[in-house]
Amino acid sequence: MDAFIEGLTTSLQPMNILWIVIGGFLGTVVGMLPGLGPATAVAVLIPVTFGMDPVSALILMAAIYYGAMYGGSRSSILLNTPGDGSAIAATFDGYPMARQGKAGEAMALSAVASFVGGIMAVFGFILLAQPLANFALRFGPAEYFLLMLLTLSAIVSLSMGKMVKGFISMSLGLLIGTIGIDTQSGVYRFTFGITELSEGLDFLIVIIGIYALGEVLFNFLTIDEDSKKERKKVGKIWFTKDQWKRSRMPMLRSGPLGFIIGVLPGAGGTIASMLSYSSEKQLSKKPEEFGKGAPEGLAAPESANNAASVGAMIPLLTMGIPGSGTTAVMLGALIMLGIRPGPLLFENQPETVWTLVNSMFIGNVALVIINIVLVGLLVKILDTPAKILYPLIVMLAFIGTYTLSYTAFDFFLLILFGYFGLVMKILDFPLAPLILAAIVGGDMEQNFRMALSASNGSLGIFFNSGVSIALLVLIILSLCYPLIVKAFQRRKADPIS
Repeated sequence: MDAFIEGLTTSLQPMNILWIVIGGFLGTVVGMLPGLGPATAVAVLIPVTFGMDPVSALILMAAIYYGAMYGGSRSSILLNTPGDGSAIAATFDGYPMARQGKAGEAMALSAVASFVGGIMAVFGFILLAQPLANFALRFGPAEYFLLMLLTLSAIVSLSMGKMVKGFISMSLGLLIGTIGIDTQSGVYRFTFGITELSEGLDFLIVIIGIYALGEVLFNFLTIDEDSKKERKKVGKIWFTKDQWKRSRMPMLRSGPLGFIIGVLPGAGGTIASMLSYSSEKQLSKKPEEFGKGAPEGLAAPESANNAASVGAMIPLLTMGIPGSGTTAVMLGALIMLGIRPGPLLFENQPETVWTLVNSMFIGNVALVIINIVLVGLLVKILDTPAKILYPLIVMLAFIGTYTLSYTAFDFFLLILFGYFGLVMKILDFPLAPLILAAIVGGDMEQNFRMALSASNGSLGIFFNSGVSIALLVLIILSLCYPLIVKAFQRRKADPIS
């Protein structure tokens, strides 16, 4: 309770409230730009936190994250172009509403739904975070290795339809993590005689290069197509009583569903929004209206994906395990700020955690106001030519990279990973497995080697505890998940066989 009160006091400081508002607005703006999304929003805005107090920087990063989740649906509703994967479901009914002249109503409804899902998820965070942190204290090197392996296998297995590409992406990330001097043996690995590589690659350069620069380069390829998209009139900026009546229960049902899915490593907002949309369509008395502008078809996924973004913070903070590309970027930012996520964070810095929790309450209130009151401004930003917006993002990427170590060599790495990210996007390789593997790969290797050292080289240590066995079962299930889904789909398509 003392830590909670201290966290509330800290989050209510005028400067921290200002950072919440700034972070939420910046996240909303970058998140609503087609093709960018929350991962890019956090990556490109990391330089904003340089020199800040770590707690204020954490508040700002979190505000950028869920601000981008709010913003993703803006372009879905107006342009039928989702800001990121978690906003895809918002196109199903949000865009038809905009075509009917109800863009303002759709944007207000999505903002309120995001607020409801976010607030419900914050309560879930309060209830579950501490017990999970206490449970994580029982983990040794073997359990941590298996947990990281589970995270990687889960995020790869969810690359539906491109599992092989997901494994290749993950393997490339693990290779990137091995560059530099081996901390245990002192051997130089994959440095090719380049002195600057002896300390390894700064994962923030990898993140900014692949997400920020790579995404911008990819979007430049379709810049003319985007400029021809039809803009919709906003209309009345509030929803009707009937729309609220139809949407309130779907919001309340989808919030807890999204939160639970968000807690699972490798799941995230895309799955949460899609699952909530399909669930509400099955429960609806008017399923034939879904896809034609049904308000509940917009409210449900918006509530779910914002709740999932809060839920994803639990494995990140309690165990130091990011469950998605965005939380992987967040992990990199936290480490840079000197905040080491894990169970000891709750033991040693409880006030930091509770400051973040209280800032989430304030942030959701600020964001629902921003996304309703400033609808007109946000639409104008969305109308800004891409030829102006994207160079600004590139400039931020270069400034942020230079401020990491003030060496020109980092520019070459940034450009290299930018083009690498572009090639991966063109070839349709998932980026999240690579980023995740690059960040946790070093810790995975060290925990694996420490576990073997403790057991005198015996692999039996990975089967010694109930936690280890449970994690191994989950790893196998996560790898078999795509096969199970395909078998179920075939059975559903051909029930006779």
